[in-house]
Amino acid sequence: MFKNPFSFSGRIRRTEFGLSVLLCVLGYFLCYLLSSISAAILQIQLGNYSFIFWLFFIPFLFFITAQGVKRCHDMGHSGWYQLIPFYCFRQLFKEGESSINKFGSNPKELGNYETLTKIENTH
Repeated sequence: MFKNPFSFSGRIRRTEFGLSVLLCVLGYFLCYLLSSISAAILQIQLGNYSFIFWLFFIPFLFFITAQGVKRCHDMGHSGWYQLIPFYCFRQLFKEGESSINKFGSNPKELGNYETLTKIENTH
């Protein structure tokens, strides 16, 4: 789990995507807290879209975007599908394709010896 979390290639399972969403939500609150503390130390007024907040939050935004693309890949779709409103709920609850697709092998079966043998025999 969480191998190459900033990569846009491959597939991930629902579990990893759900944990990524949780991590991003926690990161959002952590970034808000850090930006508030930084603003207090620097004695500047913190607006809703403060530069300091975005400085802390951009890595989390990149992370969740990459994870969303990989989850779209698991369902057999392009990563652009995550731009559809409320598509994240489909990503959280819909099971991915059970076989190898154009984005890679099924992440559920990566540890399965029989599946690895089948993949090696096809090449």
